[in-house]
Amino acid sequence: MMATRVDILGLIADRRARRPARTLLALDALFNRLAACGCPDEALRTEDRIWGAWMHHPHRAAAQAIDLATRDIAARRYDIAETRLSALLRSAPDFAEAWHKRAALYYLLGRDDECLCDIRRTLELEPRHFCAMLHFGELLFSGGATEEGRFAFRAALSLHPNLPRARQALSDNP
Repeated sequence: MMATRVDILGLIADRRARRPARTLLALDALFNRLAACGCPDEALRTEDRIWGAWMHHPHRAAAQAIDLATRDIAARRYDIAETRLSALLRSAPDFAEAWHKRAALYYLLGRDDECLCDIRRTLELEPRHFCAMLHFGELLFSGGATEEGRFAFRAALSLHPNLPRARQALSDNP
């Protein structure tokens, strides 16, 4: 777990120097807009559009699989979601959001080592994934690594300045 944690911290530190695996000009523009949003409502709308871009996959079967897995997680059908996501990742290993969804699932299940591995892969493919950074920060805080957790939260906020969970975590743990 320690090596994975150090790897993730390095990925976060180098996020500006790395390009996402899937380059979409619209996504770049959305991140620029998100960073400049002064209004929380506008930030939320922009964030929703980013999520839409992340969830999109050019292959219909992959897009359907991640949508179904997301519904399975929401309905607490965790075993079905894990099966769907693992199968999806075998067929689409460069789909960053599928890695993130499975990381989020492992986070919910308390399977921290597996969660960290999937967070690492998410950030390798999408260095701007503020939610992966957020989950990582939360894992660090729960493990007592508060300074590293603050680093992850500040990095997430550098991408999404209106991210309430990161702001709250930083204000609760100055």
